Amino acid sequence: MASLILLCVLLLWPLSSGSEVVDVLVILPKNNSYLFSYPRVAPALQYAQRRLRGADPHGALTFNLSYADSECGNSALFSLVDDSCEKRPDLILGPVCEYAAASVARLASHWDIPMVTAGALAAAFSQKSGEYSHLTRVAPSYLKMAETFAAMFQHFSWRSALLVYEDDKEERTCHFTLEAVFLLLDPDLHDHLRTHMLSGARDERLDAEDLLHAVREAEVVIMCMGADVIREVMLAAHRRRLTDGSTVYFNIELFNTSSYGNGSWKRGDKLDTEARLAYASLNTVTLLKTVKPEFENFSMEVNRSIQKERLADCQDCGSINMFLEGFHDALLLYGIALHEATRKGFSKKDGAQITAHMWNRTFEGIAGPVSMDANGDREQDFSIMAMTRPEEGSYEVVANYFAINGSFQVLPAFNTDRFTLRGRRKPSPPTPEKSYGLGVSALTGIIVGALLGTALLMAFYFFRKNYRISIDRRTRLEQCDIGKHRQLREDSIRSNFSAA
Repeated sequence: MASLILLCVLLLWPLSSGSEVVDVLVILPKNNSYLFSYPRVAPALQYAQRRLRGADPHGALTFNLSYADSECGNSALFSLVDDSCEKRPDLILGPVCEYAAASVARLASHWDIPMVTAGALAAAFSQKSGEYSHLTRVAPSYLKMAETFAAMFQHFSWRSALLVYEDDKEERTCHFTLEAVFLLLDPDLHDHLRTHMLSGARDERLDAEDLLHAVREAEVVIMCMGADVIREVMLAAHRRRLTDGSTVYFNIELFNTSSYGNGSWKRGDKLDTEARLAYASLNTVTLLKTVKPEFENFSMEVNRSIQKERLADCQDCGSINMFLEGFHDALLLYGIALHEATRKGFSKKDGAQITAHMWNRTFEGIAGPVSMDANGDREQDFSIMAMTRPEEGSYEVVANYFAINGSFQVLPAFNTDRFTLRGRRKPSPPTPEKSYGLGVSALTGIIVGALLGTALLMAFYFFRKNYRISIDRRTRLEQCDIGKHRQLREDSIRSNFSAA
């Protein structure tokens, strides 16, 4: 079906246009410890190239891919500048890391080059009107994920939360993840929303007492940490009886990797039994997975290519994560948009026009339909997983969130008790005071003013009364003195006249 759609689009390509070569610069880290290193992504891009060629009988579109090491830092910008000295690329794929992507996206917008990535997921990249105007994100942003929590908080009427994250001070993946949750939750909850940061340093131990004190105050705990740290937190909470249903725990897992926290409790150690009981209270928010025959073929071919290359420092290479899917779909989306823009008279150098054709559309990706919103960000559905059989420790999807219509779907495996807070009294909304149309501050001002006015009037009354008494007394004394002085003057005159 997907190949048929591509064929219908590409058959409309003008026969007289000849072969079109598109220069693509892929800016990703070379280090295979990253899930999105370019040696790991390259097989997915090659698969997309073959898919495009198979759908284009005229061979009108050819991609010339070159790779540059971003090192998840400033090297990404340097690579773009160095590569553009002689000729600028027609398309930029990547970077993924936020700090690397920011500088590249600014320059791409200035140079009118489309930039498509399965990264740059932080909330700041949602502002596309300025320096990120040419940025298209084919992987779900953290804000899209946060919509799931916003829907659950509304559905279950939760009123307080604790956001716990591990900050490595470099890529800061979990910092940006929970930042989006904080931004998207109802502002009325922010007075009951707390954050707790754990250092990403490996030699620093978890301060369980400090963390669990904050846990006791929250109805919902949302965590973004490595799998080992999450296990340590859940064990500590279980030992202090904080997994008794009075708190709902969530883990966020987007990348299909244990380094991001995959909800796994089993380690093969003596704590497995206790961990299984603790994880019975832990729910995981993850991408909703759809499987179709073409995706199975994609997975096998990419895995085969990676194994053939025998990549060094490559963990989890046997799994197909969202970055591999995303960059495959990125090249596909660009190819469709370029064909449409060219049919309307634009060229591959009209970056703004090609970018506009990638936004606000739906196409068939490698794992299913891909919907891009009007802001150039991918819409994504998410699932909530829970341990439905605690005796086995197995997980199952219990609910889904659908981004297109913002609906929250509860599945048959859903257990209401698991998401119902026990032993907590929900805070009642404040009752407004009656003031007969006046605000509280205005009414208070009137009362205080009346009291002050009464005090001033009384003070003035007593002051005036005392003043009048003093004046009357002084007047009588003065009259008495005047009478004495007059009598003395008259006696003096009489004596003088008598003498005369």
